[in-house]
Amino acid sequence: MLNNLFKWSLNCVIVVSTTLSFSQLETKNSQRFAEVLTYVNQMYVDEVNSDELTEIAINALLENLDPHSSYIPKEDVDDANEKINGSFVGVGIRFQILKDTLQVVHTIPGGPSEKVGLRAGDRIIRIDKDIVANVGLKNSQVREKLMGEKGTKVVVEVLRKGEKKSISFNITRDKIPVYSVDSYYMVRPGIGYIKLNSFSRTSLEEIQNGIQSLRKQGMENLILDLQDNGGGLLYGAQQIADEFLSGNKLVVYSEGKHQPRRDLNAGEKGLWEKGRLVILTNESTASASEILSGAIQDWDRGLIVGRRSFGKGLVQRPIDLSDGAQLRLTIARYYTPSGRFIQKSYEDAEGYKNDLNQRFLNGEFTNADSIKFPDSLKRNTLVTGRTVYSGGGIMPDVFVPYDTSGVNDMYRILSRGGYINSFGLTYLNENRKKIEKQYPDFQTFKVKFEADKNIMDEFFKYVKAENPEFTYTSEEYDFCKDMLHMRVKAGLAQDMWGISEFYQIYNETDEILLKAIKVLEDNSYNQMNLSENN
Repeated sequence: MLNNLFKWSLNCVIVVSTTLSFSQLETKNSQRFAEVLTYVNQMYVDEVNSDELTEIAINALLENLDPHSSYIPKEDVDDANEKINGSFVGVGIRFQILKDTLQVVHTIPGGPSEKVGLRAGDRIIRIDKDIVANVGLKNSQVREKLMGEKGTKVVVEVLRKGEKKSISFNITRDKIPVYSVDSYYMVRPGIGYIKLNSFSRTSLEEIQNGIQSLRKQGMENLILDLQDNGGGLLYGAQQIADEFLSGNKLVVYSEGKHQPRRDLNAGEKGLWEKGRLVILTNESTASASEILSGAIQDWDRGLIVGRRSFGKGLVQRPIDLSDGAQLRLTIARYYTPSGRFIQKSYEDAEGYKNDLNQRFLNGEFTNADSIKFPDSLKRNTLVTGRTVYSGGGIMPDVFVPYDTSGVNDMYRILSRGGYINSFGLTYLNENRKKIEKQYPDFQTFKVKFEADKNIMDEFFKYVKAENPEFTYTSEEYDFCKDMLHMRVKAGLAQDMWGISEFYQIYNETDEILLKAIKVLEDNSYNQMNLSENN
């Protein structure tokens, strides 16, 4: 009943104008909403929470506008802005809760925890005066206890393997970077690789550092991986595009009812304006990632390899509300340099939510011919005149089908259940010194380590202890064996060294990346008739 009441109240909620000042609110509508809420509070049969009901009404209003306008409650604002800002204030650890125990996976290099001597594998049993072991602790509660104001202190008490007594550390909270570049390395001789997970305030500097490092290692070709990159700051996409585009070329423009056309151009001298460029996309590549991909494609600056991107062409502006909450309101549509509007239709809200699943069922993940664009959506690139399309995302120049080899129900259960990730940390808690002695550096580990029978026996013993009902056949295991072994190895690498090392192992089976490497190595890139004058 309450849900219906507040769906009805959509028309009664405050209407916000372009300047968003209170004097410009529609008084009549706001009074009607206040009236309804007053009567509910005074007369409804059960006790109600006015704050909760107001948030329900706000969310219902925004859902009625478009899929990407959103309301963020005050208590969630800092977390929501963490990736965009590129930093947060805390103690500088990556942690995981295993069997109701808070364990340190990594300390951030140069961070507060590393400075005082906290180590990977330490089990935190107390934060300040609060016991945190065996109390049903949640990730959000850990963050709440460890994060705070810069310069404030927190005491953590840990149990460490080999130590008879617990150890206490007095840690001063500090600014901790949140990196948007997960990994960069030479994926093949002459071919550099950079994995970008989002567009934040620090992304440009991170990309520049990656390019400079890879150039010193002999990079002649660059692969920028935007797979699963859901976007971020619009101007972050502009800045990174400027690293690849020469002159003052248009990167993107936006327009809205209350927003006149705004052009964002290149202009600064970039680090990779010459040299072959490939961008990787998939169905979860969205927003700012599509701005960057669209600009590179429209100017014939590089090749897009992978699968059709998500299709988000709406611009949100963050608006701080008086109570500390935040509104992210769609204010404009953005267009690629050739005039493409790549937002997929959201007239059917339920269809929008299920779009990726429907693409899969339609065969679009495995066959490019299953993707149909009407002629009305055709556009031409700005230098060579190649055909590209508006609507529903960025269509790659080189399509790579979704690879289902090695993935069966057994693998999905192990992956989605979190057993692969959690096993690595559990195994290292008992075998860290042995692994460090046998593989003193990552390159040795990458070349020589194999998930042999002993390790896999340990893995399945761990899974069985966590889930006694889990069973599998030898045929099921043989089908997913290679993929499973790779993920176990990659997970151990991540827990030993970091996310970059994870990708250096995982990427050896990434079909989209492997196709990009082939395109660069077999001269396919040059045959695509891209412009030499960028």
